Amino acid sequence: MSVDKKENKIQKLITQLDLTQHIEEFESFFSRSHTLYIEGDQELHFRYIKALDSIEFKAPPKVADFTEIKLHLKKHGVLRFEQIFEIVKVVRYFRYLKKREIEGLIGEWIAKIEVPESFLEIEKYFTHDGKFEENLDEQLFGLSERQKEYKNEISSAMKRLMHSSKLAGYLVDTQVHYINNEEALLVRGGFNHVLKGSVVGRSSGGFFYVVPDSILKTKAKIRTIEQEREAIFYEYAKEFSQKLEQLLPFINFIDKEFTRFDNYQARVLFARSKNLELLKSKKDSKIILKDFIHPALHHAKPINVDFSKNILMITGVNAGGKTMLLKSILAAAFMAKYIIPMKLNENKSHIGNFKAIEAIIDDPQNVKNDISTFAGRMQQFSQLFSYKNALIGVDEIELGTDSDEAAALFKVILDDLIKRGHKVVVTTHHKRLAALMADRDDVELMAAIYDEEARRPTYEFMQGIIGKSYAFETASRYGIANNLVNEAKKVYGDNSEKLSMLIERGSQLERELKHKHKEVDSKLEELRKKELALKEQKEQLHQELIKQKAELKREYEGAIEAAKKAARAGDTKEIHRAMNKAKKSLPKEQTEKIQRDVSFRVGDEVKYHSQSGVITAMKGKNEAIVEVNGMKVRVKTKHLKHTKIVKPKKRTDISLNVTKKAGLKCDLHGMRADEACEVLDKFLNDALINGWDEVIVYHGIGTGKLSYAVKEFLKTHPRVKGFEDAPQHMGGFGAKVVHL
Repeated sequence: MSVDKKENKIQKLITQLDLTQHIEEFESFFSRSHTLYIEGDQELHFRYIKALDSIEFKAPPKVADFTEIKLHLKKHGVLRFEQIFEIVKVVRYFRYLKKREIEGLIGEWIAKIEVPESFLEIEKYFTHDGKFEENLDEQLFGLSERQKEYKNEISSAMKRLMHSSKLAGYLVDTQVHYINNEEALLVRGGFNHVLKGSVVGRSSGGFFYVVPDSILKTKAKIRTIEQEREAIFYEYAKEFSQKLEQLLPFINFIDKEFTRFDNYQARVLFARSKNLELLKSKKDSKIILKDFIHPALHHAKPINVDFSKNILMITGVNAGGKTMLLKSILAAAFMAKYIIPMKLNENKSHIGNFKAIEAIIDDPQNVKNDISTFAGRMQQFSQLFSYKNALIGVDEIELGTDSDEAAALFKVILDDLIKRGHKVVVTTHHKRLAALMADRDDVELMAAIYDEEARRPTYEFMQGIIGKSYAFETASRYGIANNLVNEAKKVYGDNSEKLSMLIERGSQLERELKHKHKEVDSKLEELRKKELALKEQKEQLHQELIKQKAELKREYEGAIEAAKKAARAGDTKEIHRAMNKAKKSLPKEQTEKIQRDVSFRVGDEVKYHSQSGVITAMKGKNEAIVEVNGMKVRVKTKHLKHTKIVKPKKRTDISLNVTKKAGLKCDLHGMRADEACEVLDKFLNDALINGWDEVIVYHGIGTGKLSYAVKEFLKTHPRVKGFEDAPQHMGGFGAKVVHL
């Protein structure tokens, strides 16, 4: 694709997405015209832009393009002072940046730009506004002074003539008129009797503009001086051009660096001027917008959308903002691709990268080319099959043909587009198409919300549902007579309305069922992984046990063999020593070690000093609550000994999703604190056995003692995950909702 064709396509997309004004405002911050795309590594460019955003700096001056300048130098041409000054402006701006002594990434970049000494010999001849410094040349300075003298002579001569008594009767006014860049007097006819001069014009009143002969000679001298000055200026321009020709590599370098910096600074200063955010597209196709506002909208509601899947189908009320949501998604992707500032939450938004962004929004009908709306749409869709990895937006996909046929056709087209790696946003009023696509895992639904009480759209969206079009309500809101709307409702009929609702509800239920199946499959997979992990752990422990047994056996056999040798030698003391060594190698210590390593659990029978008890709760690994003779004490596990070790059975932990019911409750009103705790303990045990994960306990408000006892008990219960005050309609502060 040619550069011009590509630029035309980008401009068309900008117009389709209502970004024209935003892009024009952005481009006004450039020092000279650029394309929107920055050539090169976008990640690197974005790092430099963010680094520049942290620095305060003044905007660079407006600068002309260097293409013509460099072409003249290559052909050994002579530049005009205006062209030379364009280069001087760029060099002076980079020198300004170097004087700022900027640190970090930008500072390192600017430090690498070195200006040749020979260029400084050219730069010094130009003032800050681009005028030639004539004071640096003695001959030019002398000519300039003589020119000033001659101009003063002309001014004095004109004043003398205007105050001359001979000419007073012929003067129309006492002003010096500039006609064709000549100083002239406005006089009446007959002036030639008292004034010699040349007529250079006539006024509307029939008077004459006359240049006196007395100043013509002086003006001729000024023109001679001007020619001498121009000759000197040309010599300087020639000399400067020869030097710049030798500096052409530097000019190419400084031109490239300024273009790069100009792209950076325009984005930074534009974002600052409108309080916008800079966001670059990521290396994926996911789009998440948080608090995005399209630049063409004023006082708009922020858009929040999660478009992580392949297709987003937007349905719902007419004039509810569906098209603007589609344009916003495409506009955000376009601005992120070209790193153009926009209004959104930078930290919570994520925009992928796409090779192309295509918008099928306008009605393609064209009478001149004899093409219908639907035929035009088919032409637009046929072009999409030649792209790859594109973001496509289609407004009113069913436009121009029968809805049932369109639903089947566009379902197949959308399926094929997704296979080709495209990502598609679609707005539609046809629920049949939405229902056909809703069973796909890679399809996301969004609906424009309608406020039925206020009878108007809210311009907000809800994900996961198919929305109604509210065609009748919209018609009434925009001025269609109520009797016509009511008649249309009768023609439409209740059956059609019910069918539409069934399609919406059926699609929603199907998606919910698929979601639940997905959750169950995920949990089963998690259980399978836990089971495999337990098997691996068991096998590892078994192998470790075999290894330890073999090691002990070798040690024991070695000790026995030593004892036999001592017996054969007849050394009784050595025999005893060898036997003792063999006993020590028996697995007694290992058994004791295993016993010491057994962890304490709730329900274990233990001995604390001389008292026996049962562990009722654990506080971490190092502390336990032990019930001894009816009293509960909190002790360190290192002070406990098992009196009866309960070997834990092997089990697999699983999570059960039990449907919550509102009828499971425990009423403690009127009970004493200790009595209430016993009742509550039994109630929670029964609830856990029956698989409940949430119960409600009523204790009332009263003096607060019972409420306090219940809270303290729940805090120490090992199977209570958490609790909070019940909702107002379920008892408020007088009840607790307990999570098990």
